[in-house]
Amino acid sequence: MTTLPQSDLNLVADAARDAESDGFDMVVTMENRYEPFMPLAISAVSTQKIGIGTAVAIAFPRSPMVVANTCWDLQKASDGRFVLGLGPQIRPHNEKRFSTPWSAPAPRLREYVQALRAIWKSWETGERLSFEGDHYNFTLMTPNFVPESNHQPPVPVTIAAVGPHTLKLSGEVCDGVRLHPFCTRAYLEEVAMPRIEEGLKASSMPREAFQVTGGGFIATGDSDEEVSRSAEWVRYRIAFYGSTPSYWPVLEHHHLGDLGRKLNRMTKEGAWDQIAKEISDDVLHLFAVIGKHDSLAQLIEERFSGCLDMVYASTSSDIRPKLKSDILLDIQRIPTRFKQFSTEWNRCARI
Repeated sequence: MTTLPQSDLNLVADAARDAESDGFDMVVTMENRYEPFMPLAISAVSTQKIGIGTAVAIAFPRSPMVVANTCWDLQKASDGRFVLGLGPQIRPHNEKRFSTPWSAPAPRLREYVQALRAIWKSWETGERLSFEGDHYNFTLMTPNFVPESNHQPPVPVTIAAVGPHTLKLSGEVCDGVRLHPFCTRAYLEEVAMPRIEEGLKASSMPREAFQVTGGGFIATGDSDEEVSRSAEWVRYRIAFYGSTPSYWPVLEHHHLGDLGRKLNRMTKEGAWDQIAKEISDDVLHLFAVIGKHDSLAQLIEERFSGCLDMVYASTSSDIRPKLKSDILLDIQRIPTRFKQFSTEWNRCARI
């Protein structure tokens, strides 16, 4: 998958069509500097077959009812190609950037996903809306506010996950997981996948209906110079995320907790322009696949096969690698366990 430009909506239609023509499976948006849903609306009506999705939209500042409406419209406009990715964000951003009350994210995300499914099922089947939880309550849905059926399958719901609680939660209640690029192969194999599989077992969800995306950075280009520039961009991102305590479980797994704490102190001191220097080449290679286009498929297979179903060619709305169709085809030939999302509406009541 690749990203869409989000700084100017006038650029989105051409970028989405180009990604579709190149052979990408999906275009996604992120919620950093810009709103994530509007570019997807443009992409939905500008393309015919490429998937569209959020990677991710921040959940808690938005009511599930508002998100349910937005997703319903995107699913209709895209003819069933939309995948919702939700993330909790960290406490300081919820409280200080979004002015949103904070609570433990995993239980609240569980209810959020369940509420979305209850709303959608009510709209599709006509059954009474009756969702009552600790965080969300939805019990009123008069006919005037029920949208027409899309005649589409339910919107697949995925969540961002790094720590053990949200990793397990993804398998319990979701259709997939958006693993953070701040991830290593060892963390994938030894922490992430076992927790996801534990959740899938609890919910009786077959792995073939559950999509695992993300899980690492990719630094690539046509030339050594392009690869080097891309790798330096990734080096800074590793430092940026490594400074945040929420991502420290990955560092701790590699006995790099002191690095995270040092990065955290540096950011509090305002030394943002110095943090990349703390990321050694060894740490860089822990988190990233690095290589030219002609070797990319092999490197991705060596790094991610057996765990991931889809990888990010880009993790920035400002950087979209131009990968040739034959390279994308080689990557798409790598075997994956995921086959397709569930199309059953009775899943919407799954706890």
